[in-house]
Amino acid sequence: MDNATTDKGERLLDPVDRVSEILFGLIMAVTIIGALSIAAAGRSEVRTILFAALGCILAWGLVDAVMYLVRTLTERTRNRILAKRIIGADAETARHLIASTFPDHVAAITGPNEIEGMRQRLLALPASDRPALGRDDYLGAIGIFLLVVAATFPVAAPFLLTNDTVLAMRLSQIVALLMLFAAGFALGRHAGHRHPCRTGLAMTTLGALLIAAVKALGG
Repeated sequence: MDNATTDKGERLLDPVDRVSEILFGLIMAVTIIGALSIAAAGRSEVRTILFAALGCILAWGLVDAVMYLVRTLTERTRNRILAKRIIGADAETARHLIASTFPDHVAAITGPNEIEGMRQRLLALPASDRPALGRDDYLGAIGIFLLVVAATFPVAAPFLLTNDTVLAMRLSQIVALLMLFAAGFALGRHAGHRHPCRTGLAMTTLGALLIAAVKALGG
């Protein structure tokens, strides 16, 4: 019942969470760079666009890492409180509390014997005095920060390669679309989709629509 027993590596590398963060970061980066390009049109302020975009990417990674810690702390605290309630309750109430935590698809295949076994194992667990957040949690947050920054930095990289704002913007859009396709493909494959290329194309289409909207506004 305690998330402290959850493998940090599995949580950090969960495909859906990580790909979703990369997708959000990519869409944010494209939007910010597009808006900055609009604001700087005619002045070729590539350096301004680059630093502002990188600042937004770093801020996004920081927020994502902090929210990971907040989510971990919240879930762990909730589970510890629930575990104490189960341990202090009578057998019938404890079984009801355990069953109430199951999603519907798990509850449908879990019987009284399995629930009672969980209660017994929970009663046998030693009391834990470890802090709410540990070293692995902070390392996980750092990993998420680095992942988000590394994944979205290529969108800003073209502004390092050329002083031509228009060319850099086009290259940035192409890189973003390719990465959106790769992220969508990864999600489709993780979900067991027979044709993960379709989810890749769906994500690419989403990105193309966003870029088109930015261009319609003058980007």
